[in-house]
Amino acid sequence: MTAIKHALQRDIFTPNDERLLSIVNVCKAGKKKRNCFLCATVTTERPVQVNVVKVKKSDKGDFYKRQTAWALRDLAVVDAKDAVKESPEFDLHFDKVYKWVASSTVEKNTFISCIWKLNQRYLRKKIDFINVSSQLLEESVPSGENQSVAGGDEEAVDEYQELNAREEQDIEIMMEGCEYAIANAEAFAEKLSRELQVLDGANIQSIMASEKQVNILMKLLDEALKEVDQIELKLSSYEEMLQSVKEQMDQISESNHLIHLSNTNNVKLLSEIEFLVNHMDLAKGHIKALQEGDLTSSRGIEACTNAADALLQCMNVALRPGHDMLHAVKQQQQRFSDLREQFARRLASHLNSVFVQQGHDQSSTLAQHSAELTLPNHHPFHRDLLRYAKLMEWLKNTDYGKYEGLTKNYMDYLSRLYEREIKDFFEVAKIKMTGTTREGKKFATLPRKESAVKQETESLHGSSGKLTGSTSSLNKLSVQSSGNRRSQSSSLLDMGNMSASDLDVADRTKFDKIFEQVLSELEPLCLAEQDFISKFFKLQQHQSTSGTTTNEVEEVDGLALSRSYTSGVPQTVSSEKDMIRQMMTKIFRCIEPELNNLIALGDKIDSFNSLYMLVKMSHHVWTAQNVDPASFLSTTLGNVLVTVKRNFDKCISNQMKQMDEVKISKKSKVGILTFVAEFEEFAALAESIFKNAERRGDLDKAYIKLIRAVFDSVEKVANESQKTPRDVVMMENFHHIFATLSRLKISCLEAEKKEAKQKYTDHLQSYVIYSLGQPLEKLNHFFEGVEARVAQGIREEEVSYQLAFNKQELRKVIKEYPGKEVKKGLDNLYKKVDKHLCEEENLLQVVWHSMQDEFIRQYKHFEGLIARCYPGSGITMEFTIQDILDYCSSIAQSH
Repeated sequence: MTAIKHALQRDIFTPNDERLLSIVNVCKAGKKKRNCFLCATVTTERPVQVNVVKVKKSDKGDFYKRQTAWALRDLAVVDAKDAVKESPEFDLHFDKVYKWVASSTVEKNTFISCIWKLNQRYLRKKIDFINVSSQLLEESVPSGENQSVAGGDEEAVDEYQELNAREEQDIEIMMEGCEYAIANAEAFAEKLSRELQVLDGANIQSIMASEKQVNILMKLLDEALKEVDQIELKLSSYEEMLQSVKEQMDQISESNHLIHLSNTNNVKLLSEIEFLVNHMDLAKGHIKALQEGDLTSSRGIEACTNAADALLQCMNVALRPGHDMLHAVKQQQQRFSDLREQFARRLASHLNSVFVQQGHDQSSTLAQHSAELTLPNHHPFHRDLLRYAKLMEWLKNTDYGKYEGLTKNYMDYLSRLYEREIKDFFEVAKIKMTGTTREGKKFATLPRKESAVKQETESLHGSSGKLTGSTSSLNKLSVQSSGNRRSQSSSLLDMGNMSASDLDVADRTKFDKIFEQVLSELEPLCLAEQDFISKFFKLQQHQSTSGTTTNEVEEVDGLALSRSYTSGVPQTVSSEKDMIRQMMTKIFRCIEPELNNLIALGDKIDSFNSLYMLVKMSHHVWTAQNVDPASFLSTTLGNVLVTVKRNFDKCISNQMKQMDEVKISKKSKVGILTFVAEFEEFAALAESIFKNAERRGDLDKAYIKLIRAVFDSVEKVANESQKTPRDVVMMENFHHIFATLSRLKISCLEAEKKEAKQKYTDHLQSYVIYSLGQPLEKLNHFFEGVEARVAQGIREEEVSYQLAFNKQELRKVIKEYPGKEVKKGLDNLYKKVDKHLCEEENLLQVVWHSMQDEFIRQYKHFEGLIARCYPGSGITMEFTIQDILDYCSSIAQSH
């Protein structure tokens, strides 16, 4: 145990300036035996601190480490378990009870005795020693307590002492003189014993020789002992005095600790108070601005904005734990809430008044725009309201209910304002389209002789802007004003749709300009209002970078419309974009029906106006979708574009229906059919309108449908024609179609152009062959018989030997067709062809030239048969090819 004590002193306590006084080997009671040491130590520095230290052997080596230390002043009870019976168990009561089992009872008793001594000397504190033998405590005090404790300390310290340098030197000299000491320890010990006896004898002799000096020395020693007793008494009194001083110093130390703790708490309290004052104190100027600030001037709005931001910062300050329990904080928060509620109510009331006032002021300016096709400018209104944008953002963050109320009121007031403006605007547009004034008076550009037209036009305009009435009067007006250019088209005009040729180009150009102006006025109005809404109500127009936008194409009625879908976009951004669309839809709820009414009116005026509207509307939809595919303007124009496309399809369908229901006169020749001429006018008009247009594909599809309907209807009319031969109807109309397609160069109709040319050529040839027939009928019958004989196997040169086909019979037949008769027959044929053909297409000379060629071909055929079947007979026709050419030329010139 001494070696362990020395090792612990050296390795653990000496570096910490401590002295190890007692040690006991223990383990915890009731657990697996894991031995450790409890050590009683004192510090070498004053004031002395007494500790009980738990030392444990390290698991990773043979060295010891300090595990736990308790101050002896914290020890309340020492329980030895049994004062009579020896037991190794004992308890130490610190902050909790520690139960120990010592390796031996002696070590336990020694350790408890040391604890008792240390308590008596350094603490003088009442530690309860229970179940401890009184002999164990008393035997440690044979005389004065202080001497006992001190002697115990010194004995404990002096159990092992190292040799000093002098002693080491003397031992070395002695061992050098006795070299055999190492080999013979007993001899060396005997020598040392003899020398010690010699020295003791010398000492005794010296003492006995100097008895007088001894007496003097003894007397001096007695005096010294008396002085020592006096000194010890003084030291005891000093120690008592120092003990009281120590207690006072301990109290002072504790007081200093309390003062330091109080100062720390005061600093923390000051910090908390400064935090609350700095973050929850609203300046008087801000309070006054919130309560009485002028919301009409720019300076007042700025002051209110700054005050509102400051109030929001005070209300949103992140309070530290426990702040919300302070009464002052609760009062301040309630005061802020009252200020916020008061200012929010005042702001909402003021903005509502601004909405109403601006609506009235704007209404007063409508009169100056009533006669012009322009919409009032809302920029000054927006500019004035944008001064409140930051306050609206504040209201949105602090009182969403009032923010929603303002939003609803804004939509209500502005929807009524815009409804009045837009309806007046569309009313002017309708007036300019129809040429009537508000009082029903007509402009000079329209005829005045039909009063029914006035009533019909006025019926198209109602207070709600809806179109009413039928199209019959407008159709009559169109027919009367354009004249009766083509009598055959009257049946088509009765169907309720006007052909493209029945309205002046100026009227259509005028409609196109009006429609374009309507769209051009609506677009900036919607875009400006949407931009204002997003800025004023602090809503997101554009998507955040974290999200991706996917454009998909949706086809409605054959019309490709772009639709926008947002992915990875935060929910708030998406909802705010939806809110913008909802507000725009509520504010401009009248735009779509008004546009549809205007489109319906334009379609009633002239069905071909749907071409203009399709091109213009498509261009504006394309432009709006490039800016924002999901915007209100893009969606609304897209919906209207569907309506326009349906009207366009309806226009095409009506034309096809007219073709299917066309009737022809039984008493007059057909000529160029009306729908063929109308297709030419439609195609020419469409090509001029759709030049470089985005919706060219729709026109190409319509072309395909129309041209097929034209082809079918031409065939149908040709089959039903009684006055004009079928081939003439087909030839003339397909020639006209081919000429139209060649002139317009419509790329999607190249196949139809070739088909039209083929049909024209085929029916021209068929008509020529049919009409020309057999001008030399008997001669033709004669040669048919000759060809029949040859076909039966008779050689050509032997045909002349046949009785019915000899040379005399041939000469008889040839004499029946002199040149005069041939010319007369050709003249009758020319007159017949002239009756069949119409003047518009001017195909008479083409047909006549084809007949001339066919007649010459028959003539050459006859000459060839004469040369082969009647060789050397010298038989010839009574007229030549040149005579035929002269006959045909003179007949054509005479007519």
